[in-house]
Amino acid sequence: MNQDTIIPRRTFLHQATAAGIALTAAATVQAEASSIPAKIGRKLKVGLVGCGGRGSWIAGLFKQHGGYEFVAAADYFPDRAEKTGTALGAQKSKCFSGLSAYKRLIESGVEAVILEVPPYFFPEHAAAAVEAGLHVYMAKPVAADLPGTLKIGGLGKTATEKKRVFLVDYQMPTDPLNMEVRKRLNEGGLGALQMVYSVGNSGGGGFNDPPLGKTIENRLAGLIWVNDDALGCGYIGNFDIHSIDAVIWALDRRPISAYGRGTRCRKDPHGDTLDSYFVTYAFADGLTWNHHSAIGPTHDWLKQGSLEASIQGSQAAARLSYWGKAYLRGGPKHFGGGTVVDLYAAGAKRNIAAFHENVLAGNFDNKTAQRSVDCTLTCILGREAARRGQLLTMDELIKENRRFEVDLSGLTP
Repeated sequence: MNQDTIIPRRTFLHQATAAGIALTAAATVQAEASSIPAKIGRKLKVGLVGCGGRGSWIAGLFKQHGGYEFVAAADYFPDRAEKTGTALGAQKSKCFSGLSAYKRLIESGVEAVILEVPPYFFPEHAAAAVEAGLHVYMAKPVAADLPGTLKIGGLGKTATEKKRVFLVDYQMPTDPLNMEVRKRLNEGGLGALQMVYSVGNSGGGGFNDPPLGKTIENRLAGLIWVNDDALGCGYIGNFDIHSIDAVIWALDRRPISAYGRGTRCRKDPHGDTLDSYFVTYAFADGLTWNHHSAIGPTHDWLKQGSLEASIQGSQAAARLSYWGKAYLRGGPKHFGGGTVVDLYAAGAKRNIAAFHENVLAGNFDNKTAQRSVDCTLTCILGREAARRGQLLTMDELIKENRRFEVDLSGLTP
């Protein structure tokens, strides 16, 4: 159950292009971290759950790595499961379909699962995989609601206890330029922190959002589910989460409150998610973080979008980026930085390599699990504050513990 096509907010898959590095130091950092280790070791037996656009694409990167053997594939739609699964090398008998396809895949002899489904299903699928003693590689956001998000945090800890790898695929923290900026920031390179600003803007007119059917089957493909908060966590959880994750990664903390506003402006919407968000977050020490998100057909972000996080300090300013410039300018830790290159693919490749290395090396610290919880909670906090148009604290959000229920009646079991 994943996307069939890549549409506006995913256009950077094809449009992110290589650019020159500004300084020699930046070029050195980029070169040192962009290569994938030559030592593959044994192949891991894996299964793909979610054979849509993103799932099929990232499975191709797993094949390119050379350290994986695809044993099975699963998708709600049988034609997609068979087409993608057999192309990856799985036997037709191990191409499963229907809502319970992931269960049969887990029992098919795989060592690890790759989860690329609508976020509503992530907690259930990940729980089944961890319970079965499998390694888990999953996309973001890790859930669409509070209970699901918190469940992922527990699963990350359980995976560590079971000596299994649990990796959530965020790309910005893998980029060597962003990594250098974070390192210098954490060394005190900014001085006293003054403010944080992040952006999640994209071109185009939003996702295709057709009329609701008798069942939700037509919402399970082509990224249509992104229009539904219960299925997809909303736009802020699917696109903006990259820059939101970058802030939490850089500062190593999550906000305690948010105030927001938002709008729906796409033509003839049928899903309930908002198209734009203006959210002001606050940290416990009073540091303020402004985040904004918009779908814009005429601004500079038309061709690929804007995903960035900027942090202003008393001595310098830092910028983390998905496809623009990354730097730390001024102060004792000045870093001229450069342009982030091809991160959509390069970041996934680095994570795929890290996943394989962690399994073979027995590295089960699973650091991305808790951070994925923090950034998903932050997205949900912003989403709910904007929808309500009021101040909302993280404690209030967690106390509400609101669970989203999706009507799965009428679907193929």
